[in-house]
Amino acid sequence: MVGIRDVADRVREDIAVVIERDPSVHTVGEALLAPHLVAMWLHRLSHVVHRSGHPVVARLIFRVGRQLSGGIEIHPGARIGRRLFIDHGCGTVIGETAVLGDDVTLYHQVTLGALGWRRDRRRPPGQRRHPKLGSGVVVGANSVILGPVEIGDNARIGARTFVVDDVPAGAIVVARASRTVLPGTSNGVARPSRAGRADDAEADT
Repeated sequence: MVGIRDVADRVREDIAVVIERDPSVHTVGEALLAPHLVAMWLHRLSHVVHRSGHPVVARLIFRVGRQLSGGIEIHPGARIGRRLFIDHGCGTVIGETAVLGDDVTLYHQVTLGALGWRRDRRRPPGQRRHPKLGSGVVVGANSVILGPVEIGDNARIGARTFVVDDVPAGAIVVARASRTVLPGTSNGVARPSRAGRADDAEADT
């Protein structure tokens, strides 16, 4: 049973993480306005209600969290570790059977989804349909991770990356780089954009 002191400790952790990982936030007051906090706090409540056998009430809490957070969807069934940080947040979707470890960072428009209902209905009841992210994982903006894949601890998924296979711990996965096209060149291609470099795996804009 989670006590009041445990809840208070979690809230303090959540606020500290916002200040730590968002360079634009400098005070506790600013941190409290981070949109993902209300989604995450209400998810903790909806998760407890969901596990206690009241899915409709859990869904209602989920809907409130989605509205108040500006569009962050965390299904009541998802299992979320400590110190989750969702930067910007708008359009982020975390599916029912997703599992996230501690200290995960997601940028906006990330989808942790399933492979589709046709495949899912063939899975045995209780089998995970959504991704499992290890501790310390970072997922860049507009990335999509589908199916019961496992992303190892401290792996980094670059912006605009599509993942349907397991990723080992510590790996960096980036999408194909965009290219700058100039008129008058023989092949129309000047150089690859720096957006595809491995050290830009966290680029969110």
